[in-house]
Amino acid sequence: MPGDTSFDGTAGGGRAGRRALILVENLSVPFDRRVWQECTTLRDAGWEVHVICPRGSKRDTEPEAVVDGVRIHRYPLRAATGGPAGYLREYGSALWHTARLARRVGPVDVVHACNPPDLLFLPALWLKRRGARFVFDQHDLVPELYLSRFGRGEDLLHRAVCALERMTYRAADVVLATNESYRDVAVRRGGRRPADVFVVRSAPQTDRFRPVPPEPELKRGKPHLLCYLGVMGPQDGVDYALRALAKLRDELGRTDWHAVFVGSGDAFDAMVELSRRLGLSGQVQFTGRVPDADLVRYLSTADVCLSPDPRNPLNDVSTMNKVLEYMAMGRPIVSFDLREARVSAGDAAVYAPANDEAAFAGLVARLLDDPLKRAEMGRIGQERINGRLSWRNSQRSLLDAYAAACRGRAPVPASSPPAQGGGRTVER
Repeated sequence: MPGDTSFDGTAGGGRAGRRALILVENLSVPFDRRVWQECTTLRDAGWEVHVICPRGSKRDTEPEAVVDGVRIHRYPLRAATGGPAGYLREYGSALWHTARLARRVGPVDVVHACNPPDLLFLPALWLKRRGARFVFDQHDLVPELYLSRFGRGEDLLHRAVCALERMTYRAADVVLATNESYRDVAVRRGGRRPADVFVVRSAPQTDRFRPVPPEPELKRGKPHLLCYLGVMGPQDGVDYALRALAKLRDELGRTDWHAVFVGSGDAFDAMVELSRRLGLSGQVQFTGRVPDADLVRYLSTADVCLSPDPRNPLNDVSTMNKVLEYMAMGRPIVSFDLREARVSAGDAAVYAPANDEAAFAGLVARLLDDPLKRAEMGRIGQERINGRLSWRNSQRSLLDAYAAACRGRAPVPASSPPAQGGGRTVER
């Protein structure tokens, strides 16, 4: 159990007075599910946990809040628009606010920085000089993200993000990798000792993803429902899914389905327009982000779930949260053949050759015609999520990483309690 893990390498002690500060730039907390699971794991293990993150637009909007015992400090942030200058403004503002709020938090034993971007090593270095240990939580491989998202090749900006990644690796005391592929990058490209890199896989919150009875009305009068869940960015493959659905209709003659795309992102409006151009508006529904209860309704009713991420330098080595969430709900998956997709899903998915939209459509059709196969795939997925891919295993690895970071070090004394004004307390 997490609460039984020591942070000084001895049995039954070493946690008293430990304080952790988690830095996040690209999502608010607790909306960022991985970060929130890490927060609550550390809290349950006896740590005082603080988070610095941006405010959300519709949720997580308070400047300060205490949620289930975790104190969250939030700052205003406008997402980048207009190319490199927009990113400079966004990241400059984020770094300034992060440094400002870190001073309010005061001394900590561990500063835990989550990328992207690979810039949070700068405030982490300031805290290291004051006695903190630096845990780098690598959510994305930013050089691969740059290549996959912008398609500009290995230009000056690519060399810059590679340099920032190297500096982050060099500054970190411990690295958290989301899978073995990322761990290999940390060792091979980052020059880290294998003993200093811990795999902490993301995992769905099983209390959030519990099937409910299907609702046939969500199928809009069709026999089958197809579902996509997740971010809609340039590298996420929603365009591949839409073109595959057009082939399912036009080349395979299948009109016995309705599809729902749940989520939002930079490419949302473009994907709605592409659906219109492909003549899919009558069969494809875009919901945007929805409450958890509605998400569970759609997934519980879905016959097949779509994971259309194309093969590119990032996707091939990344663990897709949507795949894990489909599995938690017992849904069969159609995916392109990506290295880490196979590691996660195994036989809970069927795999089309990379980026082959016609083959993807063909696999959707085959699963629609085979309810027994769909049920077996769903069962396999749930077993994997409740077994080797469960958050319990990631909790152990996270706590081992913190133990390694703090081994032999006395707790850093707090100079004064953090400011209490302007916040609210929430128990969930």
